[in-house]
Amino acid sequence: MAEQIERLKRDYEIHLFSSRVEDTDLAGVEWHRVPEIPGPHLFKYLFWFAANPVWRWRERRRSGRPFDLIFSPGINCFDADVFLVHVLFDEFFRSVRPKLKLAHSPFRSWPRLIHRQLYYRLIVALEHRIYRGNGLVLAAISRKTARDIERLRGGKDSVAVVYYGIDARRFDPAIRNALRPAARQELGVPPEAFAILLVGNDWKNKGLDCVLRAIGILKRPEIRLLICGVDDRAPYEGQFASLAGRVHFLPLRNDVVFYYSAADLLVAPSLEDAFSLPPLEAMGSGLPVIVSRKAGVSEIITQGEDGLILEDPTEAEELARMTLVLLNDESLRENLAKRGVLTARRFTWDANAEQMKQIFDRMARREPARIGA
Repeated sequence: MAEQIERLKRDYEIHLFSSRVEDTDLAGVEWHRVPEIPGPHLFKYLFWFAANPVWRWRERRRSGRPFDLIFSPGINCFDADVFLVHVLFDEFFRSVRPKLKLAHSPFRSWPRLIHRQLYYRLIVALEHRIYRGNGLVLAAISRKTARDIERLRGGKDSVAVVYYGIDARRFDPAIRNALRPAARQELGVPPEAFAILLVGNDWKNKGLDCVLRAIGILKRPEIRLLICGVDDRAPYEGQFASLAGRVHFLPLRNDVVFYYSAADLLVAPSLEDAFSLPPLEAMGSGLPVIVSRKAGVSEIITQGEDGLILEDPTEAEELARMTLVLLNDESLRENLAKRGVLTARRFTWDANAEQMKQIFDRMARREPARIGA
């Protein structure tokens, strides 16, 4: 959203309604801070869902002007004209529901699992209520998500696809190569190690279990696993213990390219992912990737040319085989990386913003439009 706003503000009068803003140039944008409450995410979301239309009503009353168009990234309000769907929870919840059963998890993780179940059920109900409505435009960040939305809507209308992008100035092989020695030294990755990187929260869905099992199958002491994300470690304690000294938990940081620099391979065996941005960023940085067929990013990858695609994200043996091939074949890693850079550079935030502009212009029907986002 930050990348889109910084580009779209050249053409529109944008009013941004959010609880906070980070890493965004607000010059030329009017920000309306919507308050938030402390507590679990579910409660914060319910308050936000009720508060944001009130703050937009206050702005319309103050200015005496209506908004030409309301844009929402996902389920954030009832009354948006354009929704850009980053994840369809109706599909996502179906895929992860077995993993959220209390009987499959330690007792201490039950509160977190119950919270997630309640939150997912709420969003699914809102999707059915809102996305099935008439008179709105829906766009998705992958063909996979577009097809899921079309099924939800009963084939009413086609859904536009607007892929994510990257900033090629930030995710560049030259930057990765320059940062690599310092990054590996700071993270404690030995020069001879083969570092596998996993990026993301919600480790069940991101396929951490599959990654850990694959590493266990390989039994290669030079492999190091770098995990960048936040989640409950309890369900994986036994697997972490079996890889003692070879798992590195990385704190979140703005310059994630630092972690791409330290790694030799990025793995993303997601159980369900509308797109998954880290593989595209990694490809732009010159890092070979293995992605899940269940992730939308696989749509822009050609198997064996600019990346590897894991057809079944639960197949640890197949992930182990792919990893071993890349570990043993430096030439293949280099070729995948070079072609991956070329693929990634076709998907930029400038192209993304231009597609959104075309959608907005069709909806607003006049220029300049006044957009509430």
